[in-house]
Amino acid sequence: METAASQRKSPPGLARRRLRSPVAVSVVFALAAFAALSTLGGWMWSRSHSVHEASQQRARFLQIARQEALNLTTIDWQHAEPDVQRILDAATGRFRNDFADRAQPFVDAVKQAKSKSVGTIGSAGIETATLDEARVLVAVAVTTTTDGQPSGDPHAWRMRLSVQRVGGDVKVSNVEFVS
Repeated sequence: METAASQRKSPPGLARRRLRSPVAVSVVFALAAFAALSTLGGWMWSRSHSVHEASQQRARFLQIARQEALNLTTIDWQHAEPDVQRILDAATGRFRNDFADRAQPFVDAVKQAKSKSVGTIGSAGIETATLDEARVLVAVAVTTTTDGQPSGDPHAWRMRLSVQRVGGDVKVSNVEFVS
């Protein structure tokens, strides 16, 4: 027995044809393409931002290592305390503690000898790096005078400086001389 409600229903083939109309298919395809492209664009932006951030961090590591190598090799007996303090300000961890323990005898020796050393950075490069730390090799030429007398040709040193993020700063955590 047929009722009024069953008579109003569309035949099964008609509903299927409506879903397959060219406009509906185009809309569904456009929405799917938009979602896919939006996801891809977001992923590419995120990846680009991460690469840029890592590049900036590596540049910061390199800058701090170069400056600390310069600080370590440029010390004047006439202002040894501020020179040593500059080294300590850019240091952290065991390196800072060891250097702080030896700072006063070092300052005394520099003043007694009337020693002046001037470092010049030749080149520097990152050996290894993560987002939080790096090892940087730095080539330095150091000219020294003692009591006003030059000690001859500049000495060439290669240093490996370990740097790490400490809060919002980057500090040197270790210094090694390499051959």
